[in-house]
Amino acid sequence: MSGAEHKTLADLEWDQVERAVADRCRGPLREGLSLRLAESFEESERGLAEAKEARTLLDRDDPLPLEGVFAIATSLQHLEREGVLDSGALKDIRMTLRASGALRRFLGQRKDSVPYLHRACAIDPTLDGLEEEVGMSIGDDGSILDSASAELAHLREEVGNLRARIIRKLEDLIHKRSAILQDSFYTIREGRYVLPVRADAHERFHGIVHGSSASGATIFVEPRELVERGNRLKMAQAELEREERRILAALSDLVRQYVPQLRAAAEALDHADLRGASARLAVDLRAHFVELCQEPRISLRAARHPLLVLRGIDVVPNDIELSGGEAVVISGPNAGGKTVALKMLGLAALMTRAGLPVPAEEGSVCGFFAPVLAAVGDEQSLARSLSTFSAHLVTLRGVLEQASERVLVLLDELAGATDPEAGAALACAVVRTLVQRRAAVAVTTHYEALKALAAERDDMHNAAVGFDFDNMAPTFRMTMGVPGGSNALEIARRYGIPAEVIDEARGELPEHSRSFEALVAKLETATKAALEEQASFQDERAKVAQERTKLEVRRQELKAREAKGLGREAQKLVDQVRDFQRRLDHAKKELRKRSEAESVAAAAAVLHDGSALLAEIDTHRLSLEPEPVDTAAIDPKAVRVGDRVWVERLRSVADVIEGPARGKVRVSAGMMKLWVDVSDLRALKQVPESPSRASREVSGAHPKPERAVRTSDNTLDVRGLRADDAVALVEAFLDRMYGAAESSAFILHGVGSGALREAIHEHLSRDTSYVAGFRQATQDEGGPQVTVVSLK
Repeated sequence: MSGAEHKTLADLEWDQVERAVADRCRGPLREGLSLRLAESFEESERGLAEAKEARTLLDRDDPLPLEGVFAIATSLQHLEREGVLDSGALKDIRMTLRASGALRRFLGQRKDSVPYLHRACAIDPTLDGLEEEVGMSIGDDGSILDSASAELAHLREEVGNLRARIIRKLEDLIHKRSAILQDSFYTIREGRYVLPVRADAHERFHGIVHGSSASGATIFVEPRELVERGNRLKMAQAELEREERRILAALSDLVRQYVPQLRAAAEALDHADLRGASARLAVDLRAHFVELCQEPRISLRAARHPLLVLRGIDVVPNDIELSGGEAVVISGPNAGGKTVALKMLGLAALMTRAGLPVPAEEGSVCGFFAPVLAAVGDEQSLARSLSTFSAHLVTLRGVLEQASERVLVLLDELAGATDPEAGAALACAVVRTLVQRRAAVAVTTHYEALKALAAERDDMHNAAVGFDFDNMAPTFRMTMGVPGGSNALEIARRYGIPAEVIDEARGELPEHSRSFEALVAKLETATKAALEEQASFQDERAKVAQERTKLEVRRQELKAREAKGLGREAQKLVDQVRDFQRRLDHAKKELRKRSEAESVAAAAAVLHDGSALLAEIDTHRLSLEPEPVDTAAIDPKAVRVGDRVWVERLRSVADVIEGPARGKVRVSAGMMKLWVDVSDLRALKQVPESPSRASREVSGAHPKPERAVRTSDNTLDVRGLRADDAVALVEAFLDRMYGAAESSAFILHGVGSGALREAIHEHLSRDTSYVAGFRQATQDEGGPQVTVVSLK
């Protein structure tokens, strides 16, 4: 990276972007992150695709697993130099191995949905065996486990036994010799167990002196009875330490064989961590990943400066466009947002190369720009004896040398800090040259000559940051296609310059400057009025859309209510017919028992009731009679399951759900399913779509049903039932839901061994009568123990 590019990163505060990403990392990158800028279009494209996949996982509440990742680069370098790692370093390697295995399995299970991340974060599966071997010797807390070797376990047991016997003896001595002890405790001096003996009584306590207290009142003595035991303990501890060093050396030799694979795994974890941080940054910034285009152009919609958003500032969003071989000249009042817009352009191009989201609306586009060159801020350098203007010229020289297609140039206050006329002439010449060299140029200025040049040329465009003359303050809103006024006198008045000074200065302005300022003021007023009218129109349109949505919801509710009402009426009539059938059967039995006169009277009564019921049914039939439907003769051999036909017996449209078999088919009409003769069927000239069964298009083996609210009415609980019984209940339940015009149904089957759920899913897969699709419920719908069924 050239010095000019390093200066660009500094001018655009790129280090703050890196800090924002690092803060969202979960591994070693959190402590030190240097974002890599893609060197090619293809590399940038891959980076954006990977970050989009990480964002998708985050939106699904299924983020990349990156817990327990440690920095192991230093340890790997130590191993390459034939060094031996301590238990803490081996613990970090073990935890990193565990994390790499979890990431490899996670991406492997989702490789179809995250192919870019799966390829970019490839990890050697043989590292799983290394993690197991290291895990047998090193614990999660960094300690060496007893299972590391049988000798280690034996020595630790021996050391423990020796220490326990010494402590028991010490406690016995404390009890027996308390009269000459300074206190009732034991301690360790120079690795030996000692007792605190009073200085005036140490001659009565035989042993080896290992020190005294600061006051001299206490002598620390190792009892003579424990000297031999202490020696054996020291020897056992020495052997234990030698065994631990041997184990660490052996583990280091083992890990050393996998250094290249470990380094690649650590890089894959860091890469996944970076993409996960990019996804979290997108959420925090309410940003999107812009569309990368082949052309050297940038088009941002409602873009906001990312660093200002991160600081919690309410940023005014702006649209801005720029292409290679063109220039945009941004003008307007001081502190109006010109430099912010300039930096926003540069950061958008750099963030796209780094695979980061840009705080702009969807539909924003950015090409691959390399390098991005900026001259922003005061470039004065006392160390190099450069004034502000001379330092600016040095930067311009470097920019002109590198300018070409796919170079984005950002120039703040071009050729300022010098004579205005000469500076304006130089600014115009520089911008013309950069455009001729096919660079994409964005420049801020107060020079009217540069604004006029942009107005004259097709390859240059003006842009203005607004000024509110009513409130005498910048609006920070950018308008493409028009120049902006500096409003220096109005801003001076705002900052307390006396009115008489302002009036005198205005009198000194040339006529063309006063005319330009007046024109800009009128333009700002007209723009403000247009924006207010646009906002009012958008509010009205939003209200109309909201009312339209309410009306559509109400219409659907009324349709569903009407369908449910018809279903209840039909069920009522079916129940009445069944009751009448039972009464007829009963009457037949009674007729055999009674006398002829009584039988005739009873039969007459039943027939009277039957006639009344039939009349009622006929009345209901006429009220429920469907609208006339155009039909045509149907070829009996052409009837197939799924056809929608007219059934003369039912006077209704129905769906064929079984058959043909022996000249009959089974049809479904609302809640009724029955076998009818094929001769009773008529083809529909125009197949109507039942309001109760309107459905949206779905795709896939198990299309996703529309979102529905789970209630006790649309939920069936089959937990604890045998599979056959549960499937029978499910079929009846779906029939009822279908007849009630429900769009979705919920089946509560529990988790258990999964056998009941599989049986139900198998039935749903075969059911083409009612089921449009099914899926596992989300957590708020009940999770894995519930299946959501979308009805046709």
